[in-house]
Amino acid sequence: MEKLDKVKNKDILDMENQNDETLNKLHEIVKKSFEEEQLIVDNLLHPPKETLSQGQLISDKVARFGGSWSFIILFSGILIIWLIYNSLVAKQDQFDPYPFILMNLVLSCIAALQAPIIMMSQNRQEEKDRQRAENDYMVNLKAELEIRSLHKKIDMLLQEEIKQLFESQVTHLKLLKQMSDHIDKLEKEIKNRYQQ
Repeated sequence: MEKLDKVKNKDILDMENQNDETLNKLHEIVKKSFEEEQLIVDNLLHPPKETLSQGQLISDKVARFGGSWSFIILFSGILIIWLIYNSLVAKQDQFDPYPFILMNLVLSCIAALQAPIIMMSQNRQEEKDRQRAENDYMVNLKAELEIRSLHKKIDMLLQEEIKQLFESQVTHLKLLKQMSDHIDKLEKEIKNRYQQ
């Protein structure tokens, strides 16, 4: 019976040790996943600062103003005043008589200058969109790493659980064998006593 108790105590200690080992493995997986994700988190929390040249700042402001209602209203007002002034004043006071050649030249120059400035601003916006898409990719990558980490943990837990169940079955079979042997031994002793 003492032998049986020793085997039981040993098995209980082995199971506790296995649980401790499993917890240590889980802690290692968690620690490793945090280390892998740290770079991604740093990039998301501290994006590189954008340094703009004077030309880029000006192109952004011009594009912002050129695409606003303020610009449309102001420019329409100037054109209407231009047309009314050059149509109603005396011929000698008109600085751009009908067919308004100077106004066509000014409009062409404004369009020719405004188009590349807006293109520069759009190129910078495309760069910002690319950076935003890269950040989205980093977030998705972080989520994928988390999912992989969870899969590793679950797989490891399942493997350890299966291993513990198998070892527990082996231990129980050994105990049953020992009990069976012990019962057989007792039966023999009892038979020997009655036969004597």
